[in-house]
Formats: sequence, structure tokens, C-alpha cells
Amino acid sequence: MSGSRGVREARRRDHQVTAVVRDPGGHGDLAADGVRLVAGDVTDAAGVARVAAGHDAAISAVFDPAAATSAFYADAHHALLGGLSRAGVARLLVVGLASVLQTEHGTALMDTPGYPQQYRSFYLDHAAGVRMLHSAGGAVDWLVVSPAGDFHQDGARTGRYRAATADPASRVSYADLAVALIDEIDAPAHHRTHLGVEAA
Repeated sequence: MSGSRGVREARRRDHQVTAVVRDPGGHGDLAADGVRLVAGDVTDAAGVARVAAGHDAAISAVFDPAAATSAFYADAHHALLGGLSRAGVARLLVVGLASVLQTEHGTALMDTPGYPQQYRSFYLDHAAGVRMLHSAGGAVDWLVVSPAGDFHQDGARTGRYRAATADPASRVSYADLAVALIDEIDAPAHHRTHLGVEAA
């Protein structure tokens, strides 16, 4: 949902877009409106470099259901930084989780009392990916963007959002998260941090 909405928002602003997916056969809808659709592996730095060549920015909105028992997100971010650097792509936006975003008290949302823990291993894998980004040097200017709480599943595009610390009651639509992502490509305002957004 986040990736496809990002594609739509980028095309809405007349950006040239390449959508990279595991299996293009299952994502034919993305190929509409002049979008180039290709197969790729986000953990393959050489492949990332090859596909990213000639682009100005990249958005990673990957989801791996097996990540609960792996280092998928750290590996993916490592490959993305390496591949994008080789390709000369200077900006990376990553769709993250509110669970690892900090509250106003400086605590990760996943560590607050009463927060659901059945997916904690998944949260921790995302957190490892964010730590990997923080520890990496290099020329790629990255930003993690997530809902401050959760998605408004049926929410429409309003074009408005605001930065927010983690709050389980907060909501933002997929379309407005996409607006935030493309805004941070068109006019980067946040750098090397995790940005939470909510409906304005």
C-alpha cells in the first residue's frame, strides 16, 4: 500500500518512476501511467546499483513477512546504501514502523506500557534496520518516514500532514504518507532521522 501510493503521488507530480518489485507479474497495475516496472532484490547491492542508475532518489517500502526471524531490514538497508551510492543516488526514503518511533518521552512506542507485543520480533528487526542506517556513513542522505501511530485504512488524500512523535492514537492515510515521502524528495527538510507523520 505505501509503495503503490508513493508511485501514484510521484506520477501525480510528473516524476519519472521506476517501480522495483520481486515479481512484476503480480503488480501489473503499477505499470500504468508511464511507470517502468522491473524485478529486483532489495538485498542485492549490485542489483540496486544497476536499477537505480540515472535516478535522483529512492523509496523503500518493502515488507518481508519472514523478517520476524531474520536481519532482513538491516541487510536491505545496507544493500540500498551501497547500491545507491554506487549509482550516484543521493536520497533514500524508507517507510518505517511507528513501533520503533520515539514518544514525546524518548521511549520507543513498542516499549510503552500496554503496547501490543505479539509482533515484537518484527518491530525489533525494523529497529535493527534503523540502527544500521544511523551507524552508516557515506553520501546517501536517508530518512525513515512512518505513521506516528497507524494508518487510517480508508483515509483519502488530503495533501496535509504534520510531523509528530509516536502516539498509538494517531492516524494518517496511506495517500498522505505518500505526500510526505514525495515532499521529502522534492524539498528535503529532514535528514538521517526517523520522522513520524499524522493527519493535520
